Amino acid sequence: MVGKTDDEIEKIKLHQKYNMDAIREFWNMMQGADAVLVLNYDKNGIQNYVGGNTLMEIGFAHVLNQKIFMLNPVPEMPYCKTEIEAVKPIILNGDFSKIV
Repeated sequence: MVGKTDDEIEKIKLHQKYNMDAIREFWNMMQGADAVLVLNYDKNGIQNYVGGNTLMEIGFAHVLNQKIFMLNPVPEMPYCKTEIEAVKPIILNGDFSKIV
């Protein structure tokens, strides 16, 4: 996605979601996993950002009884924060050695 505008990136992502059924494909890939690791870096001026797809994947992991690790603390994002906190993720605070 390097060198692409935000609009171009969104069009590519939408194409993948519609034509490649990316959300269902990711659900299928999650089957049998023990955990998910959310790399919630700063984005769009929001510290520890979590986007819509990632929020869905966190929900998938919760339903699948997988551990949910977050690299950074839960973001201060309305609506998302309480949903993320409800699944009790393990916050790594940047320390990958905490993954067990």
